[in-house]
Amino acid sequence: MDSAPVHPSQAIGHVAEIYGPVVDIACDPLPPLHRALTAAVDHERYVFEVHQHLDRTRVRAITLHRTSGLKRGTPVYDTGEAVRVPVAPEVLGRLLNVFGEPLDGGEPLPQGEFRAVLSRPPALHEAVPASGILETGIKVIDLLCPFVRGGKTGLFGGAGVGKTVLIMEFMHAIVALHQGVSVFGGVGERIREGHELWHEMRDTGVLANAVLVFGQMDESPGVRFRVGLTALTYAEYLRDALGKEVLFLMDNAFRFVQAGSEVSGLLGRMPATVGYQPTLLSEVAELQDRIVSTQRGAITSVQAIYVPADDMTDPAVGALLSHLDTSVILSRSQAGKGIYPAVDPLLSSSKMMDRHFLGDHHYAVAEGVREHLARYQELEDIITMLGIEELSEKDRLTVQRARRLQRYLSQPFHTVSEHTGIPGVSVPLHQTLADCEGFLRGDYDAVPEDRCYMRGAMTAER
Repeated sequence: MDSAPVHPSQAIGHVAEIYGPVVDIACDPLPPLHRALTAAVDHERYVFEVHQHLDRTRVRAITLHRTSGLKRGTPVYDTGEAVRVPVAPEVLGRLLNVFGEPLDGGEPLPQGEFRAVLSRPPALHEAVPASGILETGIKVIDLLCPFVRGGKTGLFGGAGVGKTVLIMEFMHAIVALHQGVSVFGGVGERIREGHELWHEMRDTGVLANAVLVFGQMDESPGVRFRVGLTALTYAEYLRDALGKEVLFLMDNAFRFVQAGSEVSGLLGRMPATVGYQPTLLSEVAELQDRIVSTQRGAITSVQAIYVPADDMTDPAVGALLSHLDTSVILSRSQAGKGIYPAVDPLLSSSKMMDRHFLGDHHYAVAEGVREHLARYQELEDIITMLGIEELSEKDRLTVQRARRLQRYLSQPFHTVSEHTGIPGVSVPLHQTLADCEGFLRGDYDAVPEDRCYMRGAMTAER
């Protein structure tokens, strides 16, 4: 890779107009699209990314900072390249911003090797298809919507249903179970959550095997639009340099789309469906197509996706959904029942829920659990109006087993054990399958429902 860029001393132009985060720059010659330009005011450095050529002498750029302090006539310099970040093995354990600069008060990363945040995905012949299940130790996930090693998973849900907690638990699992590394991209979320995550990971010892890249809610739309690509650049570097299992987490992918919509509006583009940018599909693909495993290592992606007004037909949600292997739907009704993780077992799915991929045993147990839970959902209205006594004996038995299964699929997490007072548990997939098979056979019909709730394996209850 390249060494640090040498900035020319001769200015190529100056700031002509400023509209919030959008800056028009008069310059000669015109820099190409996506070129990084810089300016300095009172020891403050500003970085602009070129997005439009307005005419022969002006370009329109997005500022990757706040624009306070900038003024007309400020000289602008060409870096000679796109936005780049320093990469080095020392990146593990660090908290960084969109430029790879430290946010944790530590030393800057070595400036020896750089990678562009905008790059092409690996060639088709280099890519390795997704293979096998990546066990998480989370019962409901491993059983009904398993993660695919080298695949992409989306956690869909409205506000406050537990997306961030679930992502933190995945980071814990990838370090504890797979000795891998994690890259977390905080895109447009609350800075409080980022602060809590950093402290939580440092206290639990997970931080040493993770990289955190933040561009939070208070940042400019240009930062929120690019910080996901910065995080992905570090994931690609760890895949290529360390050859390890890399877990790439993004919280929140919807905020990436939202930032793109803001940028598009600021650039003067006409909005498309439901007010989203006309470039929605290509921007999502630009990010998602780079999440690829190669011969050198695997990247498995988990993305939290906020669902506006709990509407799964939203165009942004649809654009993201089309790239995913596994969809985990977090339900407000499950959270209302106190079932955490609040995964909806009937709406959540995986493209790999296939007898040939999972094996006959896993597939049969998963289908049996789904059938029981689906039948229970069908009968809920009748139970509410007439009572469970009005059901046939067969349906009554199905409902009782489904209620136990529903509670069994709840689980205490390691990352929130301090707050809940319940020690976190991790359950191997073979144990989850054995327990669920026991429920379907009727082995646990005599066990009270509350003994199935918020626990690990059922073996001790036999």
